[in-house]
Amino acid sequence: MADILQQQKVNAAFSKQSAVFDDLENGNLIIQWMRSRIRQHVLSLWKPGEHILELNAGTGLDAIFFAQQGLYVHATDNAEGMISQLQNKVTELKLKDKITIERCSFLELDKLQQSGFDHIFSNFGGLNCTDKLADVITSFDNLLKPGATATLVIMPPVCPWELSLALKGNFKVAFRRLKKDGAPSNVEGISFNSYYYSPSKVERMFGRKYRTLAIEGLCSVVPPPYLEKFPERYSGVFKGLTLLESSIADAWPFRAWADHFIITMQKHA
Repeated sequence: MADILQQQKVNAAFSKQSAVFDDLENGNLIIQWMRSRIRQHVLSLWKPGEHILELNAGTGLDAIFFAQQGLYVHATDNAEGMISQLQNKVTELKLKDKITIERCSFLELDKLQQSGFDHIFSNFGGLNCTDKLADVITSFDNLLKPGATATLVIMPPVCPWELSLALKGNFKVAFRRLKKDGAPSNVEGISFNSYYYSPSKVERMFGRKYRTLAIEGLCSVVPPPYLEKFPERYSGVFKGLTLLESSIADAWPFRAWADHFIITMQKHA
């Protein structure tokens, strides 16, 4: 019952946010920089003509970008509002030959109408909305071809920028990610739990059928996206931090201590 209630809250929150989702990104230079980093990561591994299963595809910002790079995307989401926005875009941009859409929870991937994917992709912490990430990852086995990859962008338990808030006495936010039973998140006035996973824990969830191709921290030294005014107020510092992070993102501890991390695992052939 608790699982169903969590899903209902998450779906309601992101359906409500779907109408303003793109505007939130357009006004946030940090999110734009993060998405660019993520796309660079995956495009170094993917080839035109390959087939991607995207989880929590949202309004389709990534699906459309990948389709325009010559990839085929099966975009899934369980929030009705997000699916509606995505369908409208695909029709308007005439991308139905490159993007197929299916409303489906990442907790029910056994119900998907397609399989045999070259890649699975999940962006911006969508998978942090469940405490059953291990079950989600296990379901990848029947969906991926031998030698295929899964790239997940996940929020870890340790974020230096958030921990620094303890110095200002904001202990609630500083240590929220360390709660074992999840921490409350709020999207459009709707509260639900988020759960945080370290890169090493995610690697263990994939198990011996996979090998690690890459792990990169995302916003380890660059401020997290909720500090959206930072690039405008400190443009020179922001540029310097992005250059620094690009050079250390895959090094310890920066690959694990960040706002998000990117992990790519490859299924053994």
